[in-house]
Amino acid sequence: MEKQNCHQVLINNAFYDDLKDGWYESTDHPVALLRAENKVRVPWVIESVKANFSKSCHILDIGCGAGMLANALALEQHNVTGIDLSKPSLEVAQKYDRTNSVKYKQASAYDLPFSDQSFDVVTAMDVLEHVEDPFKLIKEGSRVLRHGGLFFFHTFNRNWLSYFLVIKGVDWFVPNAVANMHVYDLFIKPKKLQEMGFKNGLKLKKIMGFRPKILQKPLWNMIFHRDISEGFSFIFTKSLSTGYSGYFIKQ
Repeated sequence: MEKQNCHQVLINNAFYDDLKDGWYESTDHPVALLRAENKVRVPWVIESVKANFSKSCHILDIGCGAGMLANALALEQHNVTGIDLSKPSLEVAQKYDRTNSVKYKQASAYDLPFSDQSFDVVTAMDVLEHVEDPFKLIKEGSRVLRHGGLFFFHTFNRNWLSYFLVIKGVDWFVPNAVANMHVYDLFIKPKKLQEMGFKNGLKLKKIMGFRPKILQKPLWNMIFHRDISEGFSFIFTKSLSTGYSGYFIKQ
């Protein structure tokens, strides 16, 4: 497959400003798939933090969007900060924060407004493939992370399968798909992500694949009827062929 030029095809992050309560309610938009992903990933992050720390943590959620992860972590008694460039999304996040404790800030992942070693945990879920310089994001995330802290990530592998499933599949089968919501050149091979972490003092501790369940009725409903039901679900897998999640530890 011929490689695209990400400087010609720019990632479209502007549509997040228009989602409003659709972040949590829409069933006719790709954001419904994000909610389905978070039903699996959020409990995994919570349990992983619990397994590595015996206390409540200071956690930074980079690219927090409407707070699906940040708000869940706050319910676990963690001290949570969420940053994003989308002010409307941050307003939705604050609205859905049942603890009224999450500190939401409009800020760039390239220039975090925090001191060195301010956090026990940094998360970058579904954001690395939405920036043109993931190395700079990881560098900043590592800078504000304490030694022994964890850096969680989720992103997409770069190969023909992820191109057809994540980009073309969404275009073909998901209602109200957004043009350039994902750009192939911004997908990251796992080995490359590991190298970026290593160069910023991060050692890979856990990595696993992530994909939709194949033998599920909601998947076929989406393919044949362009309908995303609440029963749509994802699973972790050994294969890193498409999506993958994991975490680094700060050395």
